[in-house]
Amino acid sequence: MKLKELEGCLQQVDVFENPKLLLEQYPTRPHIAACMLYTIHNTFGDIEDKVVADLGCGCGVLSIGAAMLGAGMCLGFDVDRDALEIFKTNTEEFELINIDMVQCDVCSIPSESLIKSVDTVIMNPPFGTKHNKGMDMVFLKTALQMARTSVYSLHKTSTREHIKKKAADWKVKVEVLAELRYDLPASYKFHKKKSVDIEVDFVRFN
Repeated sequence: MKLKELEGCLQQVDVFENPKLLLEQYPTRPHIAACMLYTIHNTFGDIEDKVVADLGCGCGVLSIGAAMLGAGMCLGFDVDRDALEIFKTNTEEFELINIDMVQCDVCSIPSESLIKSVDTVIMNPPFGTKHNKGMDMVFLKTALQMARTSVYSLHKTSTREHIKKKAADWKVKVEVLAELRYDLPASYKFHKKKSVDIEVDFVRFN
């Protein structure tokens, strides 16, 4: 599947109708999701026939894209039932059978059930800047416990040095694969602009 074809498919994925601010629900834009998945698949071979987890999966754009690229199984984890209902509808519309979803708080998955339970984790975690300070690091730590091979994640570029320090503390290799502009559309009442660009790093941990 070509990059443009993948992006075109992901543009058809339904997203949040009423996003929840406390959960920092911002959909991963189709262009960014496609670029992430295409790189993971073609450069590193970490999707095809692999068990892939998507932490904080929301409406499922990353899981759906991974499934289209031939993942053996995709597991989406999210605390929000409403988001998972949209995700379920999306998988039915695309007729994807290699996806399952789990409603749970990513921060409280029992550690004994985490250890190296999937091949690859792909995620766009809460950035933890508005309400849940440090939530991105909680997600990252959970992902690193789960993944047998690699973790791919988006993080604000402004937190890069902090993330590198944490990775060193955890004895994990870290590589910034790309700097991206996250075009964030106005989603909440306090947003004054129609959209704002946030600089984000697309990072690989292994």
